[in-house]
Amino acid sequence: MSDFVEVPLHRIAYARSGDKGNRLNIALIAAAPHYYQTIAEQVTESRVAAVFASRRPTRVVRYDLPKVAAFNFVLDDVLEGGVNSSLGLDGHGKSLSYLLLAALIRVSRDLLEGGGNSMGSNAEVLGSEPPSQR
Repeated sequence: MSDFVEVPLHRIAYARSGDKGNRLNIALIAAAPHYYQTIAEQVTESRVAAVFASRRPTRVVRYDLPKVAAFNFVLDDVLEGGVNSSLGLDGHGKSLSYLLLAALIRVSRDLLEGGGNSMGSNAEVLGSEPPSQR
């Protein structure tokens, strides 16, 4: 049995996106601080560029925010000219964070099952149980 498992990024992170002209900003936040290092190692500028390859970013920059267990990615030229020029349905890029969250990431089974978690069970961290069952 492997010590690692591939899961979609949304299992260990949250995201929010928005625009500034033809530039997309994606905030990627670890669901718990112990996931930060795993995300930092695998969700690189080149990996994000590959995820968004069909939108042809001319540049991807990652800003690390370790004190809040988060990252900010800035992707240039992916919004078809921006909200005032784009004929696309999402000129603001609000839904594009889901594209990143669908990317697969390798996570240690122990980490995913709460082994590195000082905040309780994995279900509590990821919110997979209804509040009434916590």
